[in-house]
Amino acid sequence: MTALLAGPEPSHDCNLCPRLHDFIALWRAREPDWFNGPVPTFTANEGDDRVKLLIVGLAPGLRGANRTGRPFTGDYAGDLLYATLKRFGFSSGNFDARPDDGVQLIETALTNAVRCVPPENKPVGAEISTCRTFLTPTIQRYPNLRAIVTLGTIAHQSTVRALGLRVASYSFGHGAEHDAAGIRLFSSYHCSRYNTNTGKLTEEMFVSVFESVREYLDKGVRE
Repeated sequence: MTALLAGPEPSHDCNLCPRLHDFIALWRAREPDWFNGPVPTFTANEGDDRVKLLIVGLAPGLRGANRTGRPFTGDYAGDLLYATLKRFGFSSGNFDARPDDGVQLIETALTNAVRCVPPENKPVGAEISTCRTFLTPTIQRYPNLRAIVTLGTIAHQSTVRALGLRVASYSFGHGAEHDAAGIRLFSSYHCSRYNTNTGKLTEEMFVSVFESVREYLDKGVRE
């Protein structure tokens, strides 16, 4: 196996998950100008000690983050997410679905439970478990983290496990909140085009989750 850098970020040529490594190799041949690698966490320029909110998605989209190299950038999920982040003061700048569009996160970081794009956007259990090698130290890198938003069941369950907790005690449900290891977990359906097109997730439902996050973080400041 290729040696990996210690810490929360895999190397660009990480091969811990052979199926994902081979899939990315295929797309590197097809689209050599794409990012085509494990997508790193997008974090606030203020420094890790200023980050209070972490958002955990499922995995990079093939023509989204796998192409651009920035989480939730290049497909519909990012349109809704970044607009919502700006609405509640978690980001600044105008999102234009490009990693050089000037968007800056404010006390916030974005990552994925699985860093590499999976075929058909469906990682298998072993890949989710293996990539927790990076999710766990990603959570730990933020000493003042107070809230995590998990987008979808897989991201939620992997986050709970990364915190060293039992999934059965922290069930997923849209709009659910749990206190876990000193961090408030907020659950949401993933902001994918499929979920919004089918009506499983509306913009109002998604916004409501981040409204609760904002209220929770602001309450802590006032107290």
